[in-house]
Amino acid sequence: MSEVAVALACQRDGAGGSPTAVLDDGPFTDEERCRFPAEWGTSHAVFLCPAGVERGRPSYTLRFFTAQGELPACGHGTVAALAILAEREGDDDYRAVLHTAHRSFDGRANRNGVGLMASFDPGPVSLRNTGGTELRAVAGGLGLTEDAITGDACVASNGRPRLLLPVRSRAALAELAPDFALLRAACDRNGLLGCYAYSPPDRHGRAGARMFAPSIGVPEDIANANSTACLAAHVAGFGTHHLAVDMGDHLGSPSTITATVHRDRTGPRIQVGGQAAIVRAVMR
Repeated sequence: MSEVAVALACQRDGAGGSPTAVLDDGPFTDEERCRFPAEWGTSHAVFLCPAGVERGRPSYTLRFFTAQGELPACGHGTVAALAILAEREGDDDYRAVLHTAHRSFDGRANRNGVGLMASFDPGPVSLRNTGGTELRAVAGGLGLTEDAITGDACVASNGRPRLLLPVRSRAALAELAPDFALLRAACDRNGLLGCYAYSPPDRHGRAGARMFAPSIGVPEDIANANSTACLAAHVAGFGTHHLAVDMGDHLGSPSTITATVHRDRTGPRIQVGGQAAIVRAVMR
């Protein structure tokens, strides 16, 4: 028997958030792991495997699955996992070393008045200019006209590349009506995880975003922390170092992801995260 916990990752003002299933890994096949998201009404499932103690902190390996297969990383899944681990330990300031398919990093979760605030280091982000062909193909899949795009689109990656696409306003963002078959074909053809469309951050760093990733079985994500980390790396070059990005409104589940960029002796470092609440834990 496995305990399956469902966490609402990256809530806004104590509501909404992205439901994420979290459980201890076991002798499951990958096909069985892919069934968990649908079984528990979530877009993703996170599997935890204890990995001992590192630097005096508990260490875990995380694996992330959607109905389509395994992902090398999942930002809101990491937020959910940290919240579950902190809840298990009953620690008001929980810290852990986490491992995914390609990297290890630090994560933490702090208890506050409305739940747990979890954050982590998403790793370095690479940025490149997007070619006109891939931009037009993805924009066409979103039903966007050229006058709705503002600023410079780019391809960003902290594991897998995705298109960061600025649109002129939150109203234009809300009006997006993707053709998911066209969008998936455009992303697959150009080797993209998906498209993160966003409104330009205001002077306080507040922005809206919608993440479309039909190629991995998630037509639209309620919250996407890794893409928000990519956006943070991009806009830091224009002087914005603190972001709060609202997502999920179109899906009826408001979410907010925060990201901060600072420099240390090794270069720019990003911290990304969100508020999380645990809504149920059941035995399977």
